[in-house]
Amino acid sequence: MFINDVEQCQWIRQKFETPGVMQFSSEEKRTLLARLVRSMRFEDFLARKWSSEKRFGLEGCEVMIPALKTIIDKSSEMGIENVILGMPHRGRLNVLANVIRKDLEQIFCQFDPKLEAADEGSGDVKYHLGMYHERINRVTNRNITLSLVANPSHLEAVDPVVQGKTKAEQFYRGDAQGKKVMSILVHGDAAFAGQGVVYETFHLSDLPSYTTNGTVHVVVNNQIGFTTDPRMARSSPYPTDVARVVNAPIFHVNADDPEAVIYVCSVAAEWRNTFNKDVVVDLVCYRRRGHNEMDEPMFTQPLMYKQIHRQVPVLKKYADKLIAEGTVTLQEFEEEIAKYDRICEEAYGRSKDKKILHIKHWLDSPWPGFFNVDGEPKSMTCPATGIPEDVLTHIGSVASSVPLEDFKIHTGLSRILRGRADMTKNRTVDWALAEYMAFGSLLKEGIHVRLSGQDVERGTFSHRHHVLHDQEVDRRTCVPMNHLWPDQAPYTVCNSSLSEYGVLGFELGYAMASPNALVLWEAQFGDFHNTAQCIIDQFISTGQAKWVRHNGIVLLLPHGMEGMGPEHSSARPERFLQMSNDDSDAYPAFTKDFEVSQLYDCNWIVVNCSTPANYFHVLRRQILLPFRKPLIIFTPKSLLRHPEAKSSFDQMVSGTSFQRVIPEDGAAAQAPEQVQRLIFCTGKVYYDLVKERSSQGLEEKVAITRLEQISPFPFDLIKQEAEKYPGAELAWCQEEHKNMGYYDYISPRFMTILRRTRPIWYVGRDPAAAPATGNRNTHLVSLKKFLDTAFNLQAFEGKTF
Repeated sequence: MFINDVEQCQWIRQKFETPGVMQFSSEEKRTLLARLVRSMRFEDFLARKWSSEKRFGLEGCEVMIPALKTIIDKSSEMGIENVILGMPHRGRLNVLANVIRKDLEQIFCQFDPKLEAADEGSGDVKYHLGMYHERINRVTNRNITLSLVANPSHLEAVDPVVQGKTKAEQFYRGDAQGKKVMSILVHGDAAFAGQGVVYETFHLSDLPSYTTNGTVHVVVNNQIGFTTDPRMARSSPYPTDVARVVNAPIFHVNADDPEAVIYVCSVAAEWRNTFNKDVVVDLVCYRRRGHNEMDEPMFTQPLMYKQIHRQVPVLKKYADKLIAEGTVTLQEFEEEIAKYDRICEEAYGRSKDKKILHIKHWLDSPWPGFFNVDGEPKSMTCPATGIPEDVLTHIGSVASSVPLEDFKIHTGLSRILRGRADMTKNRTVDWALAEYMAFGSLLKEGIHVRLSGQDVERGTFSHRHHVLHDQEVDRRTCVPMNHLWPDQAPYTVCNSSLSEYGVLGFELGYAMASPNALVLWEAQFGDFHNTAQCIIDQFISTGQAKWVRHNGIVLLLPHGMEGMGPEHSSARPERFLQMSNDDSDAYPAFTKDFEVSQLYDCNWIVVNCSTPANYFHVLRRQILLPFRKPLIIFTPKSLLRHPEAKSSFDQMVSGTSFQRVIPEDGAAAQAPEQVQRLIFCTGKVYYDLVKERSSQGLEEKVAITRLEQISPFPFDLIKQEAEKYPGAELAWCQEEHKNMGYYDYISPRFMTILRRTRPIWYVGRDPAAAPATGNRNTHLVSLKKFLDTAFNLQAFEGKTF
């Protein structure tokens, strides 16, 4: 046995080597038979009614339904009140019907192509949908809440999402030991061995800020992956060998032996609740049909499927066994089948009366009380995000001190804290202090804040220092943010494992649990978010459209062209903007609630703040909005210490708010009719432009306006700025290459605003394959080139747009 703990090994031996341990009462056997009947007859019913529909049935592993129910029963018996499940498409409808107990007529409605969808968004196929249900567990007679998390076809992508949601539910219940909330993950054998996110998720399982105190993994090992044999799909003897890295016990069991399966699942649940560690049940089974019901498996596995076609179904095998031993009669067995068939037929009849599909009925994470009864926001307004000055001052005081006695900090950190104290005294903030004040003010208002990612405690650029380390006592730390007020909400800041895909998925799941938390994931550099592209594409960008599921996750992506090479420069803003759903060609109506309504209609919010104050406001706005949307923030690197990149308390006190656009406020704004060029830009390049403008003495001839919120596009404010300078050439300046950055996004929107009467010229680097050069001199030369163009007032003469 590979487990390196004697007590755990002895526990397992006792469970499996003690003679006579696997004994079942007649009542338990009858319950098992009834569950098998429901599992198999459900699949048969779908096959009869919709023979040409894809449903990814469970045939060949029908025992999974009683297996999952046994895990839930045993866990409920041991005190579990909330179970969060994640699984792929195979058998999902059966789990929804017979484990979660989704109304059958709502499942059957999903097969009717004529029904109209009532909810906004695109919806999703039926075998991706989730569900949340509170009911009585009939075996233990205790309340149980079951949640099946919606997921895409990308196998195993839901694993870290489930873990994050489980962690959050445990946190909000004060369930530090996982005695009330647990997770179950169902896997396919090929994906469990093949998908790297499985490994990433396992490696979160025992980390203090990520552990869910054990997960029960159930592998549907049908010994094939679509058309690929195991010998071509993995290099390990078993598909479950990845679990050995965390010393999780792996129980291999014949899925055609229902009693063995039920015993093993009971042991697995007991293990999880005894040792608070992961455990794997490997259901060795087969797939009776092709990958889906329309697929022909004989093309690629002819001998395997000849054997499968001769295989007696597990329900008949087990029924024959119980009838032979006198536990049930043939008549009782047939009555059980007839009873469930009748339930299905009646539900099918009711489904015919349905006229509209409601995807919100499949919501996996409801937020009671947050929306109105129709699931809509209670208002379309957002209060000002500024806070009283005394609160700013108090947070600044704590941020610049050490709240514990006899705690020796590093001398370099002492200088940083003195700098914070000086800024607070002078009523100014830099980026780190602005973030501190945003977090601290939300904590005061009872909002839990969680910041996660690689090296976030200190910050990649050594600017944050939210965790102080005693220089003389090993592992003695202090988080001043948790010492702001006696009744504040808790602040969690945690360095993650060196993983993007798994950790971002985890934080997304964490943000699903409650709207009253600010959950942030920070990339070490923005460039590295593409390792988690699946979570961004399949969950964050599209989650609400597919599953009517709001999520307020915040992505902090350090971005900026600073000569650090192609992998430490770009957070790829063009990709986020390409996936933004605001229409470039639709001229919006500027109503009084336009700003908030525009945010509600978008799929996510993309910002690139140029001031610490605006960063402060956008973080607070994320919570004060009456709904939740993902927030993508391109954060600075060199601006963290730029002497000009500071904000006054005056820009953060009560009555102030986030500025979607920051207009020119210098000499050019005083005489707009004399301005010859109006440059629009976003982010760090603003400071380069201001410096160059000053050096050329063009403050009265060139105005510079900053886009702080890029998507949804601030049509109203851009229109105002363009109209303010009627005689000026319009230019968009960016430090990114032309085929990257923002230009392809902003250009058609400017054309919509301007009714194609004025061109918007491009100023920036030429198109390129790589996002940045690795040569410092080349970087500086290209920077000088586009800055020269920006302030050459004859640069566009004679050019056609």
